Formats: sequence, structure tokens, C-alpha cells
Amino acid sequence: MCGITGWVGYRRDLGADRRVGEVLAAMTETMALRGPDAGGVWTGAHAVLGHRRLSIIDLEGGAQPMAAGPPDAPQAVITYSGEVYNFRELRDELRSRGHRFRTDSDTEVVLRAYLEWGEDLVDRLNGMYAFAIWDARSEELLLVRDRIGIKPLYYHPLSDGVLFGSEPKAILAHPEVEAAVDLDGLRELFSIVKTPGHAVFRGMFEVRPGTVVRVSRNGVSQRTYWRLEGRDHEHDLDTTVRTVRDLLEDIVERQLFADVPVGVLLSGGLDSSAVTALAARFTGGSAAATPLPAFSVDFVGHDERFRANVQWEDPDTPFAIEVAAHVGAEHAHVLLDNHDILDDRAREAALRAQDLPISTGDMEYSLYLLCRAIKERVTVALSGEAADELFGGYTWFHDPAAVHGSTFPWHHPFEKAGGIGALREAGLWDRLGLGDYIAQRYSEALAEVPRLPGEGALQARMREVSHLNLTRWENFLLDRKDRISMAAGLEVRVPFCDHRLVEYVYNVPWRMKTFDGREKSLLRAAVADLLPESVLTRKKNPYPSTQDHAYERALRARVDKLCAPGSPVLELVPLHRIRALLARPEGAYEVGGPWGARAVLERLIEFDFWMTEYGVRLDV
Repeated sequence: MCGITGWVGYRRDLGADRRVGEVLAAMTETMALRGPDAGGVWTGAHAVLGHRRLSIIDLEGGAQPMAAGPPDAPQAVITYSGEVYNFRELRDELRSRGHRFRTDSDTEVVLRAYLEWGEDLVDRLNGMYAFAIWDARSEELLLVRDRIGIKPLYYHPLSDGVLFGSEPKAILAHPEVEAAVDLDGLRELFSIVKTPGHAVFRGMFEVRPGTVVRVSRNGVSQRTYWRLEGRDHEHDLDTTVRTVRDLLEDIVERQLFADVPVGVLLSGGLDSSAVTALAARFTGGSAAATPLPAFSVDFVGHDERFRANVQWEDPDTPFAIEVAAHVGAEHAHVLLDNHDILDDRAREAALRAQDLPISTGDMEYSLYLLCRAIKERVTVALSGEAADELFGGYTWFHDPAAVHGSTFPWHHPFEKAGGIGALREAGLWDRLGLGDYIAQRYSEALAEVPRLPGEGALQARMREVSHLNLTRWENFLLDRKDRISMAAGLEVRVPFCDHRLVEYVYNVPWRMKTFDGREKSLLRAAVADLLPESVLTRKKNPYPSTQDHAYERALRARVDKLCAPGSPVLELVPLHRIRALLARPEGAYEVGGPWGARAVLERLIEFDFWMTEYGVRLDV
């Protein structure tokens, strides 16, 4: 896992300009947290590439940027981030075709695969990746992102080329790029939509998942090489359950491969527990094997003050402990208090990781602190991310009002928990035209959904709901998980995002995904023999969020400081609107995460800090 960046310009000799080297060094340095182990640059006449490395596979080799061919006249050069889990099979095939390898890294396999198959190499890769290949023969740049969008990649067209980077901060380090945000950028920030391709900053774009962006002297073009497709599901229930289990076993075993210590993120829910159980089986094959470390997070006093609400039914920790004991893993508990998640250094780290105001409140800071603690013991961790989107775990898959509503289904719990009301009270809903913006993006999203002839109304609608979750909501969560974990130098792998599993389960009929009347019936059946009954019958809980009223009071105090003259957030939200939010009674902001009104307070605090630290100019 790494950070990549670069600059292509066709009207000047980039390699002969000393200032270009200084700019590239600055752009590359912004990726230092993503790649704390090593860094490198490559310079050509019309392309310069930068790389920061987090060493995972072939620790001694695999330095980047990596070139193929003579040093003074390479055929192609790659700067690469991610993991290709089938690289060993691909390497064997490439060797049979005459390729020779200098390293044991998957990076070199991807580079050689490009020389063999060109752009079609993308059809052969299984993994999470974002990379750039400069073809010195044709003087073209390829920007490639994995099918699901696990690894981030952004670009900014120039009049004679392009800038790119794993994160916007790399592009913003270029002197020709201004941190400007227009009205659509603000709408994207506050709508909870995560439009594919949208990067918030004016002039900047995100490479869409499953897409190749090609840059040449003729400009910038893109091609989608993968998208969700509708297919008839021909398996019966037993075969479907067995297929899901077989796929999960293959996926988890592949994703455990690394030359560094590996652990798991364990909440005690069905998804992370399934990954933990499978991982423990593959890593505990001998008596001398070290128990798999399984990490969870909690807040001081959370069990005592916990109250069930619209999203959380019970605390996680007792279930995480039970699962670890059941599968023979070592439970590692990261315990946080208000001081930890209110610490300015942690909050600044989370904001700088995302380059944008945070949107999930204290979840963001606790995730960063959890990842930082995990990195003290392992460099790779497997996560249960994406199972809810794939198998239908969220409340909005099962609430008729959310399912049959006329907007993104996750907006329903946001509204129920007071989030939309808080946006209205802040004046943002009307000023930014969020209702119309969300409706437009919703219409665009529905237009992408594949249709199958003969599907009943409910199955067709659930296909829409699944597609919305897999292409929007999950995109948001994957971006968050990648940015926060990589800011701690930790690689998080997501087995449920393997495209083979996604393609298969996406087309399983909804009645089969809920065959026993509960959420995630199919996944539960596939791992039933691995887990304790308490976890198999447990209701879905989101990532934990503090319920301490002292945290809410601390947020109010910080929002109160925004009322000072000259606060940047006042360009967006008038003083009387902020006062109205503060006038709400204590307890009005007790629901955490992205679902409650408290998230709006968090967003205002972070927005103010973001405008100052990034020098953001609002172009509205």
C-alpha cells in the first residue's frame, strides 16, 4: 500500500526544469503518511512520477517508481498503490510468455502485465489498486482504479497535460492549483451522496471505480472496464450458500498473504466475525502458530451509559471478546475516552487524512486512533467492510419507508435522527439547494442500474437499493476507511469487496438474501458453523459512537467559538443560525455518526478548520 502522484506536461521539458523537481518532491511528500517506509521519483521529458511506499510484499525489492527496459530509455514506468491478490498466478503466466522478473513484488507483475496485454491487463487483476503507468513509447499516461473503488485516485487536467495523486492534497501541492470550492462542491459536502467522479475541489476529479483514464497529447479520455451487471441467478439456495462460503474462503486466504504481520478488525458483528473466523483458520494451522490479533474499539463507560437508539441495539465489546475466544484469536481492546477523541492532534490528523470536513463525527477520530494503535502491532488488517451493502444489512434495506422512498435510502435514518432538520436549521438545506441536488444525483444513480426483463416489482426495487449502496454509500465508506487507516500507515483489506463475490451476490434474488426473514440471511448461513449463536442472531450495529453527554457539551463549546467575528464558517452559516443550533436542549445531539443532528455540529467545526488550514476559497 502506498501513495502515488505525478505530473504530465506536453509543452515543456519537465525533466530539464529544476523547479519541476521541487514541485514533484512537494507533491510526493504529501503522501508520506501513506508510505512511511520509502520514497522515490522518476523524471522524464514530459512526465514526472512520485511514490511513497508502505512495504507489504517483497520488503527488500519493489522500490518505486519502477521502470521496465533500459534505465536511459524505459518502455514504461509505473507508480502503484494497492495489492493484486492473484499476482503469483499472473507472474507464472508472464514467465511462460518470456518475461523475466527482478523482484518478488506485485508491482513488477502489474508493470509486466501492461507490457504484455496493454490496457487489457485490467481484466486480469484481482485486488485493490490505483496506479499510473507512463508509456514512454507512445507518451501516454494511464490512470487505473480497481473495480470497486477501494483505493483512491484523483486527477486535475491542465491545458497541456494532467496532475494526479492518491489524495487531493498531492494535487493541491502544485502551485497552479487553488483550493477553490464552488456551489456543487459544497452541495457534495453536505448531501451525503458521494457522487462517483466528484472531488469537491473545483477542477479536480476522482477516477471512477472500474475506470481507466488515458492522457495523451489529444487530451483526457476514459473507459469503464467494469460495472455491476444484471444476470439471472440460476443456483438454488443450498448451492448459493455453498458458493458464497467457497468464495469467502478463497478470498480471505488470498488476502492474508503479506511479508509483514497481519491482524483483523473485529466488532463482534456478523461481518467482521466471519472474516476473523476464516482468517483464524488459515493462520492457526500449527501448534506453534501465533494467535491472530483481533482489534476492537470502545469508549470508557460505554457499557454503563449505553442506550439503544435508531441505529445501535447493544454494545460491541462483549461480542468481540466472545468471538475471539471462540475462534482462538487474540482479542486486543483499544479503549478511548473523551479526551482522546477531542484531542486536537487526532482531529487534525483525521481532517488532513480526508482533505475535507469529516462527515461521521467521533467515528472518524476513534477510527484514526484505533488504526494508530493497530499499527503498533501489525501493518495489515482485514475488515468486514461492504458486507452490509452486499448482503442487505442496514436498517434502510428493511424499512419500507426507506426502501420505497424517492431518495437515497440512507437519507431516511438521517432524517429520522434529526440530521436533515439540523441542516435546515443551519440554513444549509435551502441556501445550497440540497433537495434539488440530491434529487438530481438520485435520478442519475437510478439511470445506471441494470435491468433484468421479467423481474417483479420488489426484486427490481431491491436491485436498485443494492446498486445505490454499492456504488454510492460504499464508495463513501471505502474512501473514509482508506484515508484514515493510511494516515496511520496501516493497510486495511476488504474481503467482501472482491469483485467475484460482489458480482455473484449482487444478482442473488432478495428473497434468497433474506430467506429466514432476517437481514443478511445468506451470509449468516454461509458462516453458521464458524460463529457462536449470540453473534449469528445479533442485529446489525454500525461502527460504535460515543453516547457520553460530556462529548456533546464539548462540541457545543467548540461551536460557540465559531461565533467569534472572522470565523471562516460564517461565510457559509450566518451567526443567528449557529445560535439556533446551540439553543437546542442538551441531549438533542446524542445520536452519533452520520445519522444524527450531532454530525452537523461536527461538520461546522471541521469546515471552519478546513477553510483555514487548506486556504479554501468559496466560489459561490
